[in-house]
Amino acid sequence: MALRWPEPIPTLQKEVQQYGWRRVIFMHLDELVTRVTAGIPLTEVRNILRGEPPPRPNPRVKPHTEGFILHIKPSFYHEAVTRLYPTFRLGLLSFYLFLIETITGIFLMIFYTPSPLVAYENMLRILNNVPFGQLMRDIHRLGAEAMVVAVMLHMLRTFFTASYKRPRQFTWATGVILLVFTLFLSFSGYLLPWDQLSYWAVTIGTSMAEATPPPALGRIVNLILRGAPDIGAAGLLRFYLLHVIFLPLLLFFVFFVHYYKVVRHGLSLPPEMEAVGDDTARKVPPEKRVPYIPDIAIQEALWGIGLIAFLVIGAAFFYNAPLEQHADPLNTPLHTTAPWYFLWLQGLLKDPFLLALERLGLPRPPSAIYNSKVIMGVILPGLILFFLLIMPYLDFNISRRYSHRRKALVAGLVGVAAWTLLTYMGTPAFAVTSSADVEVMQEFIPLNPDPLFGEGKVRTIPYEQLVPGTYDTRNLQLPADAPRLARVLEDMKRRIETDPHLPQGYAIVRISEVQANLKRFEIALYWLKLDEHHQPVLDEQGNPVFQETKQAIYLHRDGTHGE
Repeated sequence: MALRWPEPIPTLQKEVQQYGWRRVIFMHLDELVTRVTAGIPLTEVRNILRGEPPPRPNPRVKPHTEGFILHIKPSFYHEAVTRLYPTFRLGLLSFYLFLIETITGIFLMIFYTPSPLVAYENMLRILNNVPFGQLMRDIHRLGAEAMVVAVMLHMLRTFFTASYKRPRQFTWATGVILLVFTLFLSFSGYLLPWDQLSYWAVTIGTSMAEATPPPALGRIVNLILRGAPDIGAAGLLRFYLLHVIFLPLLLFFVFFVHYYKVVRHGLSLPPEMEAVGDDTARKVPPEKRVPYIPDIAIQEALWGIGLIAFLVIGAAFFYNAPLEQHADPLNTPLHTTAPWYFLWLQGLLKDPFLLALERLGLPRPPSAIYNSKVIMGVILPGLILFFLLIMPYLDFNISRRYSHRRKALVAGLVGVAAWTLLTYMGTPAFAVTSSADVEVMQEFIPLNPDPLFGEGKVRTIPYEQLVPGTYDTRNLQLPADAPRLARVLEDMKRRIETDPHLPQGYAIVRISEVQANLKRFEIALYWLKLDEHHQPVLDEQGNPVFQETKQAIYLHRDGTHGE
């Protein structure tokens, strides 16, 4: 049998000679598009853009059967779930935010070293020397906050529309796990800037873990998280590895399990469209089907573009991720709190039960029986999490309709109200006792910005309106050309005179220019000294004694005053 040589691979020159250069370009472009789209040729892309119906067999489903990215996506959806209601696209937005966090996080990782010696310096370099560094950090921080909000709202939407019911119980459970991972992913990144805000917020957060019973286990958990009795180099490295490797991988894995179950059972229809006990999500009539390509794909692309625009515009013009002073373990800022999404835990640690007993004048239970930190900080949150995981298996009501779930809806609203109330209780505005003079100084000229008052009211005054002089709140002479200064002084006068803990209180404000482009703002606060019977204390001449406290800050022309 004679050997036959294989046909030679046609060269570009021979193709041009045989077909002409225009057809050759089209052929290679068509091949490229077909490979990139996993099966959709260029002619079909043109038909999609023209809005023409697909041919038979339908090449638009090939990316779902032959492609890697769209293999997990369904090829069509029920038209009822393609509108804003009932999903509100919260799951899609959560996934997009995770991708944005990954991209911006990789950018920030290039310029960051997880060491207390250089972490804060790296942050300053990112903000001041790296091109688009501040924008990337602001997008990363804003995206993290938005991701927490989106995941929480997604979970609430799932509950109120009863999308957790059979056969989606396990899907709900994986969603609860994703919420926990999202919270801890955001929390683990809180420490990385190594400033006062992050250091003390994480210190408070990790101290909750120390309450894990028994005490020996609590100390071990705290030591594992911090790497030492107090947060230092080992703790920063642990949180960095959690933030960039361990938690993202876990979240990514659980997400695909979650989304596989979503696709497996289909997106649940609006409750009012389903018969009682009948899950019709996967029984989509042909006339109700909306193909993923191009309809849903275009919608998802537009949602992604809108989300990116929202984050970029928000970070560029409205949001500024805070960076406070370098972390100082020896200086605890006033009104230190955990991150906002853990404020409800801080509210629990203030123990509403004991507060209610105090208001009623009843005695506290003995500490040997009632350990508030253990019960409110560990046991109760653990029970809440466990209940959320098993809740779908305890709901025996087969109906998803709102009119058939009044008790569940009321319970959900009560839960949201309780979470909101506990979050408020976790803020410094609730049950935080510090001296009245310290609170006044913190409100107007805090040395360390805090969650309650921020940078303080004085720093909102434009530098040009800091008119040098002495101002006495007992007889205010307000400058006509400094309206913002006048407003702050009036607020100070009102704040002092209405505080019952500052009897006959007043302040003397001194503004002086200590050198070119630098001014000193001093507040001297005076109030009547009272004895244990709440009577004025008199000196040897019979005059009332006033207590005094002073505090001053320095303001530079190039600072962020009035912003």
